[in-house]
This record gives sequence, structure tokens and C-alpha cells, in this order.
Amino acid sequence: MDEDHILWRPDPERVERSPLHRYQAFLRERTDQSFDCYSDLHQWSVTDLEGFWQSVWDFTELRASRQADAVLSDGDRFPGDRWFDGARLNYAENLLSRRSDGTAIVARLENGQRREISWPELHTQVALSAAALRESGVAKGDRVAGMLPNVPETIIAMLATASIGALWSSCSPDFGVSGVLDRFGQIQPKVLIACDGYFYNGKTIDCRDKVAEVASQLSLSTTVVVPLLYESDVSVDVSVEGAIAWPLYLAAQQTAAGDAPGLLFEQLPFDHPLFIMYSSGTTGAPKCIVHSAGGTLLQHLKEHQLHVGLTPGDVLFYFTTCGWMMWNWMVGGLASGATLVLYDGSPFYPAPDVLLDIVDEDGINVFGVGAKYISALEKQGIRPATTHRLTSLRTVLSTGSPLSHESFRYIYRDVKQDVCLSSISGGTDIISCFVLGNECLPVYEGELQCPGLGMAVEVWDEEGQPVTGTKGEMVCVKPFPSAPVGFWNDPDGKRYHDAYFSSYDGIWAHGDYAEVTPSGGMIIHGRSDAVLNPGGVRIGTAEIYRQVEKIDAVMDSVCIGQNWDDDVRVVLFVVLKAGEELSDELAADIRLAIRKENTPRHVPAKILAVTDIPRTRSGKIAEIPVRKVVNGETIDNTESLANPESLHQFENRPELET
Repeated sequence: MDEDHILWRPDPERVERSPLHRYQAFLRERTDQSFDCYSDLHQWSVTDLEGFWQSVWDFTELRASRQADAVLSDGDRFPGDRWFDGARLNYAENLLSRRSDGTAIVARLENGQRREISWPELHTQVALSAAALRESGVAKGDRVAGMLPNVPETIIAMLATASIGALWSSCSPDFGVSGVLDRFGQIQPKVLIACDGYFYNGKTIDCRDKVAEVASQLSLSTTVVVPLLYESDVSVDVSVEGAIAWPLYLAAQQTAAGDAPGLLFEQLPFDHPLFIMYSSGTTGAPKCIVHSAGGTLLQHLKEHQLHVGLTPGDVLFYFTTCGWMMWNWMVGGLASGATLVLYDGSPFYPAPDVLLDIVDEDGINVFGVGAKYISALEKQGIRPATTHRLTSLRTVLSTGSPLSHESFRYIYRDVKQDVCLSSISGGTDIISCFVLGNECLPVYEGELQCPGLGMAVEVWDEEGQPVTGTKGEMVCVKPFPSAPVGFWNDPDGKRYHDAYFSSYDGIWAHGDYAEVTPSGGMIIHGRSDAVLNPGGVRIGTAEIYRQVEKIDAVMDSVCIGQNWDDDVRVVLFVVLKAGEELSDELAADIRLAIRKENTPRHVPAKILAVTDIPRTRSGKIAEIPVRKVVNGETIDNTESLANPESLHQFENRPELET
């Protein structure tokens, strides 16, 4: 192991206080097993799947009205495994188990509005919402859809839906009408809960016409509008035909004395469907991925407590929209007794350090963002170590794309030295992570710290053999509880099987191009479907992005392979800082930086300037649409992109014809 690349080590006191340390003591007392290091613990967790997952259930005190007859039925069959058969539980009951005083949610909007909701208030609001949904005809197995920003009402509506045993599905309100219908039109929700608008980058975006159009094309029993822009006149009109304002929808359920009805938690099987998530949809209609209540709950309890170190009373923040799985992941923190801090708006408005202000103001302990946010802070010259206290901050989480070595160094140089920086990786497909952080392990520059407990993650070469120190396909060779229960409208499971198990029989192929490091961590080199292949040499795009990020004049970039002369050549598009231009000298500097740290095969044949890079609505670079445009292929769906208009810059570029 390269000690020079260790950026942080936990002090012994932090390790001893950690839930992971207590979990290991729990195992010793329960099973007489002890482990000398994390890799030994991980090996046991993927060897004795039943023993491990039952121990997580018991350690986290998961609430259930009936225990399972068997932890894992049908052995290690994957797919087709059945977890905790016979158990009965309710997801919402576990997230609302804390009833004492204290703050459950702090909600902040870009316009400065701030709200606090206590645990008892959250329980009451969920009870009212559940009663209203039942009156709207929602029953077990029905779908409730939310077209909502990251606000408390979204969490309340989701928990109410889960308490009934209905399925929750949400998307961000910045989707266009067709993007919303591409998703909700497939699942036929009974109730739509939407916002009248939202605030972003100093603008007020009114959504009422969009909500009306979406509602008119769905077979709904009820449309509910959450008033964020026009709260003062909601008692009169929400300006959406046939819709009812959220406050009135809930108020109708209160008794004459103003009390809320009792909250009934339907006791359901472990694998009862809870969430319908969506693939990005950049290659066609989004796939509707169905996740179970038990699998989601157990996996999140494990990740929050054993990997993040979350304990009751901690303050958890993740910058996310409600169309990204990190929203579901963050909300799951309630089951560990954490206070959630929500933020909706631009992370750079009214100032680039607005989220860092919130860390200080609300005492955030765990701060989660996308990798691009960290890179953008550095590019804008933000030095929080000199402008903010950050005394409460102990963990920084990053996901969405690979975190560069430079961003690792930036955190410890310019943000805070004593913090566990955990780059994590998983996805909507598993509503959780394959590779995680660990506050009891050191942080190596550029590396994700460790595979998740219970996740039998390996990297395979082209012959299907596990490798270390060599790039290959990231796979999971054994089942895990948070694998989808299936896809919606996929009765024979063919689409589900083709998505994850077509490459290797009985093995989950996740689609990441990765590398296991000597420290036992991992490096993600990009998506497998975006890997470049000039001259038959496989190159992960993250290898190029890492070098480009070092160039001060470059703000953003996207790299693709262009079909050329019966081969593939590398083309790099760059977004430059204001006032910069793509001179021959700058292009030469970029090529030199890439060649110096990689190989001549990595050096782009063409470097071209653009003003914007297409991204998905969760902020990920959309490489495949760019590649298709450049190669003259048809793009099936642009509604999944936050800025589809940016694709026009990549069309018919004369520079790409020579």
C-alpha cells in the first residue's frame, strides 16, 4: 500500500465511538467471532450471507411484527433469491419510530425560507396524509406519484403512501410534460401530488400549467397541489383545474377538535414493493425499477450506520432532487434517528458557498454532494477552511461520478483536514451502493474506501476472472436484499434479466468500469458503455477527465469516441472559463497533461470548445447522447436531460469531418 497517498486516518477515539466498532463487539458477544481487519469482516459478510444480514437486522433493531422463517430462501440463486420470507414489517413505521421531542426535518429553499418539523409533527402530518390518501381510494399496491421538489411534503406523502402499502414514485418538477408522462404514464398512479412551482438560480418557475397538462393525461382519482409559490391564496384557488391544495387536503382529515386520525402501519412481506425508480432514459423509455420495502430499509440501515456512522441525533444532508435515488437514500436516515436537512434550489445561488453556510447554521455532521459540486467549488476558488467554521462536519460524501484525485486533495487542503471523505458508488438499480466509505479506515487519494458489507463485489477481466490492480467490469457475484424485485410491466422478468444478468449467468453486471486497489478500495473509471476503445485499447473516460480538471482554464468537459477510419478516435469537448479561448497553446497544454499521466492512446485527436455539457437531471455527464450525435445516430429520448438544448452544439461540426 502507498502510505504517501493516505490523506486521512481516523483517530482511535473516533473508531471506538463508531457504530461499526459497536457492531463488531455485538458480533463477538453473539457469535464469538472477531475480525482483525475490515477485509476479514467483509469476507465473512459475503460468505455467510444469512448470518450477516440477520445480524444487521438485529443490530439496527429493525421493527417487524413477525420475524422471518428463513433469511435467504432458494440458496444463492441470483436472480430469484427471496429474502426474509415470512417476515412482516412496514417501512414507514421504521422511519417514524422516534417519537420524542427533537427536530426530524429542517427544510430550506433557495429564497431563504426555512422550516423545522419535529418528530411528533412529522408523525401527525403523515397520519393526516395517509387518511387523505385512503379517502382518495389508495390501497395496498396502488401507486402514488410525486412531481415535487426536495421539501418536507414530499417525505410526508411518501411515508403516508408506504404506511398503506402503496407504491411511491417521484420525479423532479423540472422535467417536461413528456418526461413526466414517460415515467408516470407507465405506472398509472391513482393520486398525483405536485407543486405549484419552485425556485432555482434566482428564478421563480411556475409549474401549474405543466401540472394541469400532466394530470389531464393520467387516470387519477385526485390531484393535489403543494403551494410553495402562492401559499397565501391556497385556501381559494390553486389554479389547476380539479386539484385541491395540500393544506386543505390534509385539513379535511382533522377531527372537530383538530386532532389527527390514528396512523395504521400495514404489516407487509419483506419483498413488498415500495419504490418505483427510473433509469436515466437516455437510450429509450425509462425502465421502471421496483424496489422492496424490506430490502431498501435493511440496506440503508446498514449503509447509514455501519459505513457512514450515523447515530440518533446526527444531522444528515444530501444535495439531491426527488428524481435521484440519493433522495430515497437520504430519507432513509430517519430510520437511524437522524435529523434531515433538505435544500431545494441551485447549490451556487445566491453565492457559491450557500451550502457551506448551511453546514454551519444547521450543524450538519454528514454532508453529501455530487462530485461535480466539489470540483466546481475548487474551480471557483472557494476556500471554506478560511471562511467557515465547519466544526460539526465529520464526514463528506460524494457520488454521481468519479471523484478526481484533485478533488480529494482539495477537500483536505481547503475544506477541512479532519473529515472522512467517502466517495461512494452504486445506483438507482440497487437504490444503494456497492462501494462505500468507512469512518474506521484511512482515506487514500482517488480511491473509494471499501466494498459494502454483504456486497460480493469483484472486478472481472474480459475472460470473466476476478482481478486486482487491473481495470475491468464491476460485478456482484452473490445476491443482496436491495436488488430490484423486478421491472414494472415485465411479467416474465426478461427485461430485468437482460439489464443485469445477460453478460454473466447468475452474476450482476453493474455497468461500471473499475479497478480494485492494493488497499482493498476501488477506483471507478467510468461507465462501461462509455468506455473508449481506440485501437482496441479500453480507456475509461474518468482517466481523461482527471487530467483535464487540472487545467485551470477548463470548467467542464465531456469525452467520447468518434467512429473514424474503421476505428475509434478520442474527441474531447471543453467548456472554458469566461474570457478564455481555445488557443493552440491551451489545446497543447491539455494534450500534454493527458499524455503525461496516461498513454498516447488517451490523447484526444480533436479538442473542441462548447458552452455547455449535457447532463442528466441528477447532474451526471451524458456521454452517450453526445457520442450518438457526433456519430450521426438517433437519440431515442432527450427528456432525461436537464439541458437537452446543449446537444445542438455537437451536431454537424466541420472540425469532426477531417
